[in-house]
Amino acid sequence: MNKTETQYETAITSSKNIFIKKMKDYGTAWRILRTSSITDQIFIKAQRIRNIEDKGTQKISENIQSEYIGIINYSIIGLIQLKLKNDMRMDLPADEVSKLYDQHANEARNLMENKNHDYGEAWRDMRISSLTDLILMKLLRIKQIEDNKGETIISEGVDANFHDMINYAIFALIKLNE
Repeated sequence: MNKTETQYETAITSSKNIFIKKMKDYGTAWRILRTSSITDQIFIKAQRIRNIEDKGTQKISENIQSEYIGIINYSIIGLIQLKLKNDMRMDLPADEVSKLYDQHANEARNLMENKNHDYGEAWRDMRISSLTDLILMKLLRIKQIEDNKGETIISEGVDANFHDMINYAIFALIKLNE
């Protein structure tokens, strides 16, 4: 494995471990959330990161790494919800959720690998604050798509934006840990 693949795997494994532990505590209560609510949860996390970046201080002890992990996990929840939009079950078996998590994490990883091939890992030269801004921009795009009742004329859909946010958050975690 190359450096990026190893770092990516570490970040996604850490995120999934937290996701699974929270699922053991809360079950799949997130099944009640509409896509717009998931988008708002991610927005809250990204906005907190941006405020801390801008102010240079924070009053709540929870670090920004945990917020990026939350962005990853809520983005995967969003993708699971999109996939299961016609499935009315509120309680999902843990093994099914784990497989769905892996499926969407793998889709995001494949996208990252393809983009890294074409862009030459340009994200490594970016500022973490730019990654935060890109996440916020993707959220605004999703909100616009939601306002348009899911319709786009030429643009990617909500799922593509969730995948991008996963990758931007993982890149931020990698950069924070370097």
